[in-house]
Amino acid sequence: MTDTLQTERTTVKRIAKRGVYDRETVYAILDEALVCHVGFVVDGLPVVIPTIQWRDGDRLYLHGSAANRMLRNLRDSGVDACVTVTLLDGLILARSAFHHSLNYRSAVIFGKAVEVTDREEKLRALDLLVEHVVPGRVPFIRPGNESELKRTLVLSMPIEEASAKVRTGGPNDDAEDYEMDVWAGVLPLKLTPQAPVPDEKMTRPTPVPDYLVNYKR
Repeated sequence: MTDTLQTERTTVKRIAKRGVYDRETVYAILDEALVCHVGFVVDGLPVVIPTIQWRDGDRLYLHGSAANRMLRNLRDSGVDACVTVTLLDGLILARSAFHHSLNYRSAVIFGKAVEVTDREEKLRALDLLVEHVVPGRVPFIRPGNESELKRTLVLSMPIEEASAKVRTGGPNDDAEDYEMDVWAGVLPLKLTPQAPVPDEKMTRPTPVPDYLVNYKR
């Protein structure tokens, strides 16, 4: 296994200098993101579906209902999937409309997904899903039962062909526009958790756990 994930189809063509292909960068983006989009072709038509993803080592995981059309098609057809994630870091406010942009970190992964059928591997993968979303929660919740396990489809995809694309920094204006009397710069953005809201059906007062008090991505 090589450190680079670059292939012909993952090589960034537009603004190539923003392309990054090492596993560390791609994995960091995947681990921070809570939502991905999965693209594939079914019956000759392109389909893109948003869902959650998580990573374990050099494999990417997807899950859903055993009746999920996307997952069943990926499992049964053997077609390549394209999984993309994007983290938005800021708005680039330039002096001209043309040069407005975004600071972002994105990743694109190509590969074929296969079903996780081994019971222990499936249970472990679903635990990792919970830990991906809320680290520290698994020891405090009820594990999945056999009925829930049968109703859940988990797919695994090797991370062998991928790229990241990253934009940082401020505006890149035309030279003559730098004399304009207009504010320009970056408006940073980040995902900020709010105060936890308890379920109204809780039967007794329960303190908010530390892993939620200290939650961040």
